Amino acid sequence: MSTPTRTLSLLTPSGRLTLGSLLGALEPMRQRQDDAFYGIADLHAMTTTHDPARLRAHADETAALFVALGLDRATLFRQSRVPAHAQLAYLLECVVTTGELNRMIQFKEKGRGVDSTRVSLFTYPALMAADILLYRPTQVPVGDDQRQHVELTRDLALRFNRRYGEVFTVPEAVTASDGSARVMDLQHPTRKMSKSAEAPGTVYLLDPPDVVRRKVARAVTDGEVGPDAVRADREAKPGVTNLLEVLAACGGSADGLTTYGALKAAVTDAVVAVLEPVQRRYAEVAADPTHVAEVFERGAERARTVTEPVLAAAASAMGL
Repeated sequence: MSTPTRTLSLLTPSGRLTLGSLLGALEPMRQRQDDAFYGIADLHAMTTTHDPARLRAHADETAALFVALGLDRATLFRQSRVPAHAQLAYLLECVVTTGELNRMIQFKEKGRGVDSTRVSLFTYPALMAADILLYRPTQVPVGDDQRQHVELTRDLALRFNRRYGEVFTVPEAVTASDGSARVMDLQHPTRKMSKSAEAPGTVYLLDPPDVVRRKVARAVTDGEVGPDAVRADREAKPGVTNLLEVLAACGGSADGLTTYGALKAAVTDAVVAVLEPVQRRYAEVAADPTHVAEVFERGAERARTVTEPVLAAAASAMGL
């Protein structure tokens, strides 16, 4: 059985959600809530050294932001509250090979320059595959940085079905074509804003206006002057291009802007205008944590109902 209209997306609470998270992921999620499952991937946040209190705080903040953004028409859940994710991950570890896991780019990047890593960092592509296969989508919208994981998921589903019987829908990786923004770091405009570390070039959803203003003011541009300085050119002017794209994504206009100072002022105003209602609603939601907990528990119950039959079918096919 496949579910071609189902939407599935999980965000890892490895840090605080950013403007990039909002424009690139959360806004598209808000537009697609029918038969949608949106999760907080707290198990994925444990693949590298972490502080338990910070993990819990980041997960709680993310949950409240999901509700504040109006995502509660979808099924919201915490990955760790749906046991099938971890259980199917082990079954898939019995299908994937060490050679395949060794080739995963993120494992190579995060493990580079350190003496050892957690085993979970090596095996987490199996958990990511479980996250997908449990919900039986036919297509998975991905960015370039996650395409390799979906390709591995396809390989595992095909191999499992050949060896043990037809259990899994084989998903197709598709490039998101919804026009969602790709927001880059204000200090390093060739890489995305990261929620994993406090960075001066990252705007977080809960940053107050004065902090936003300071971060945008310090955004890198270049030394060009003149009436044509404010223009998009990803190769030659990555910093200016990023500011222009942030401005457009936040509903602002670059018409008439001829200096970097004017551009940064316009970006600041546009970003603050986007974040202000989010922060106001977040304050209301965070004041009622019981409601947030109830929303996520209802979502976890539905996720368990959907995923347990898939897990049972996979376990039975493997002889358990």
